[in-house]
Amino acid sequence: MTTTIGIRREDKNKWERRVPLTPADAAAVQSEFGHRIVVQPSPIRVFDDDAYRDAGLEVSDAALEADILIGVKEIPPELYRPGTVYMNFSHTIKGQPYNMPLLKTYMEQGCTLLDYECITDDDNRRLIFFSLHAGYAGMIDSLRAFGLRLAAKGIANPLSDVKSAYEYKDLADAEHHIRTIGDRLWNEGPFIGDGPIVIGMAGYGNVSKGAQHVLEWLPVAKVCVHDLPNAAQVSDKMPLALCIFEEKDMVRPKGDHAFDLQDYYDHPEKYESRFEDHLSHMDLLMNTIFWTERYPRLVTKAWTAAQFSDGATPRLQVIGDISIDIEGSIELSLKATYSDTPNYLYDPKTGEAVDGVEGEGIVIMAVDNLPCELPAAASEHFSSVLRDMVGDLGKADWTADFEALDLPSHLKKAVIVHKGELTPKFAHLTEYL
Repeated sequence: MTTTIGIRREDKNKWERRVPLTPADAAAVQSEFGHRIVVQPSPIRVFDDDAYRDAGLEVSDAALEADILIGVKEIPPELYRPGTVYMNFSHTIKGQPYNMPLLKTYMEQGCTLLDYECITDDDNRRLIFFSLHAGYAGMIDSLRAFGLRLAAKGIANPLSDVKSAYEYKDLADAEHHIRTIGDRLWNEGPFIGDGPIVIGMAGYGNVSKGAQHVLEWLPVAKVCVHDLPNAAQVSDKMPLALCIFEEKDMVRPKGDHAFDLQDYYDHPEKYESRFEDHLSHMDLLMNTIFWTERYPRLVTKAWTAAQFSDGATPRLQVIGDISIDIEGSIELSLKATYSDTPNYLYDPKTGEAVDGVEGEGIVIMAVDNLPCELPAAASEHFSSVLRDMVGDLGKADWTADFEALDLPSHLKKAVIVHKGELTPKFAHLTEYL
């Protein structure tokens, strides 16, 4: 019996143009595995309907009636059909309050839900993600925000000519343009005092790697954390300096015990932030870390208010909050933004967000869905990994009980709900329902 797999159109907002499977990869799944692929029509998808038709695929709203329906973002509950298998970023695994009604409906309809975020290898490393592309776009948008911030303060600089990531044709176009800006930085700097523009990078995972890749297009010197105070004052001819912070640089033990990474993960309450020690040496902070309320913050409202007391102003001008947890690791991040209005100023006197880059305070770049700004590159990367996984999904007998469900281990651990019941790994979500 042929399994029908539907690809749902994305419609969460006008920026969501990504696809889980490109036309070429969707056609390969249909050919190699014998599954029937049906693609829901979309007016904004980065690969248009004709691209799927040309690849030999059916384009029809019948996609919503498929045995397995895959998408990128959450699928609205009104589209659920009893017994259907769904795969997407559900944003439910932390017990997110705004999506608990969605999770409850999956259960009431007897559906099965798999979440991309939970597809991991034996060492619990994620196998499929958009995080590299979040790093690419977030770094591009943050460089632009920093350039505009300097320009708003009357400091002409080449970074103000960086475009928003979504305005580039593709990643290659962005690289070409930003490299030319790098040449100007080399020839025209320095722009703020005698030292370099210092970029602090909190985190070293895939998001950080994407951001670092963009910085490789510019003349930048990497500096160690212990060298940061000196490097922030001396240009050494390089217009930019990058300092990458690991956990041991961000927090310190509260007691006499030494820092231990696993102990910090398991018992963050035993540690406190030391990140404020570094903030006075940087001009632009990039936040790429995973954070929950158990962990110390990187930047607090109290620290910010103190920096602007008695007429003083801090060196830190812009925070590129790629992680964007509202009032989370960056407590100044009061809201997420969209690509066409990416920046706001945190006003330390009122504690409010003021759209734009002008005024007294620190500018926050907080675009919530950064991979959308590079939809083709992000989709191609994601699809290349997802392709064979979709083939395996189509071969499984979804009428079987969870224990007997024949799936590769990396996919089975991503099943949150099966036939309307939370799987053992996610049984704790009951308390959030």
